[in-house]
Amino acid sequence: MYDLAILGAGPAGYVCAIRAAQLGFNVVLIDKRPELGGTCLNVGCIPSKALLESSHHYHMAKHGLGAHGIKVQGAELDLPAMLGRKDGVVKQLTGGIGMLMKKNKITVKTGWGKLLAAGKVEVENANGREVVEATHIVIAAGSTPIELPFAKFDHTTILDSTDCLSLPAVPKHLAVIGAGVIGLEMGSIWARLGAKVTVLDVADRPVAIMDEDLGKEAQKLFTKQGMEFQLGAKVSAVEATQAGVKISFTNSRGEGQTLAADNVLVAVGRKAATAGMGLAEAGVKLTERGVIETDAHYQTNLPNVYAIGDCIAGPMLAHKGEEEGVALAEMLAGQRGHVNYNAIPWVVYTHPELAGVGLTEAEANAKYGPVKVGKFKFAANGRAIAVDATEGFVKVIAHPATDELLGVHIIGHNASEMIGEAACLIEFKASAEDLARCVHAHPTLSEAVKEAALASQGRALHA
Repeated sequence: MYDLAILGAGPAGYVCAIRAAQLGFNVVLIDKRPELGGTCLNVGCIPSKALLESSHHYHMAKHGLGAHGIKVQGAELDLPAMLGRKDGVVKQLTGGIGMLMKKNKITVKTGWGKLLAAGKVEVENANGREVVEATHIVIAAGSTPIELPFAKFDHTTILDSTDCLSLPAVPKHLAVIGAGVIGLEMGSIWARLGAKVTVLDVADRPVAIMDEDLGKEAQKLFTKQGMEFQLGAKVSAVEATQAGVKISFTNSRGEGQTLAADNVLVAVGRKAATAGMGLAEAGVKLTERGVIETDAHYQTNLPNVYAIGDCIAGPMLAHKGEEEGVALAEMLAGQRGHVNYNAIPWVVYTHPELAGVGLTEAEANAKYGPVKVGKFKFAANGRAIAVDATEGFVKVIAHPATDELLGVHIIGHNASEMIGEAACLIEFKASAEDLARCVHAHPTLSEAVKEAALASQGRALHA
């Protein structure tokens, strides 16, 4: 009998397990993969970031080092070596999770987890079936790629994001349906490695979930890098052909068009991976899309059965799942676990990167009326000029009356590292003036964050 059984060893599940073990719970962690870490570590966040970095180095060797006085001749792509490095990164990190389980005395069981009832789960693997009993059960099932009804994955021509991490050769032409985070990241990788990349999306800009200015700037910069965009495009059919794939769509002017490519990546989002887990049969309430319904304490309608991460409502982000795992473990221990959903950052790890936290300008205006906005371009930042990273800007949004920091949005080099400061200040309800008064080292890219905050006060120093 365990205190806590967790179904799913992704960031939400394994972090919940660690925090619960730290608080004295006897924990069992169950996952279908022998390699822990879920989608994120195995076929998501980590391998994609490894390839994004490697592909950027290749692109710089081919096209970007001359400006730094470095001549490179005959740079060649060794794709097997690049993919091998990616696999090595994944192996190192998944192995590290295994070590953390041992360190925290967490029992790990490999197999398909299925909820039988409150207090009971079944684990099925090649050795048979086992019933595990626990006082509390946490569902951390994660998510899987959404498949379009007219574009079923064949994993050869019609690809999901996992397929795109291990292509045996660089496609001559890769089409991407979906200009969101995954579509831009995967498209960016293969574009840097030499593929022609065409991105189609029904929205009028990339990453439509982020601030409008970031999406517009991203389209401009990625178009400059060679990616092509068909926005306002409604895809109606995807057909595998002898030469590759044919995509039929209606463009933004309502005209029917077709696009031929070698492969197509379908990156239109992800869905909760709750199918086959016995949840509905056990009585757990699910939405029509398979999302588990929970209350403010992550409890389902069944007593002592909880859910966290991608399989419940909210953004499907690893760090969101981690924080929910910590919060739930602390709640079960009688503490006050807490997640501020207004302070969860979004990041796109392209080059340049996109990052945002808090409200977009449109959301803030709708909620508070015309808000204060400050922008500062990296083209005026000394460190950005020195390292040849002048693309993009920082945008700060503040409350029109109280000056509370409502949102910060960045497109530029290392935006992912700079957004943490903004998330921290939003968490503690700081003002834009507070951010403007924080001393930032010179020369750093983060000075652009300070300058944008100053700009929201009408007193930028270097603009």
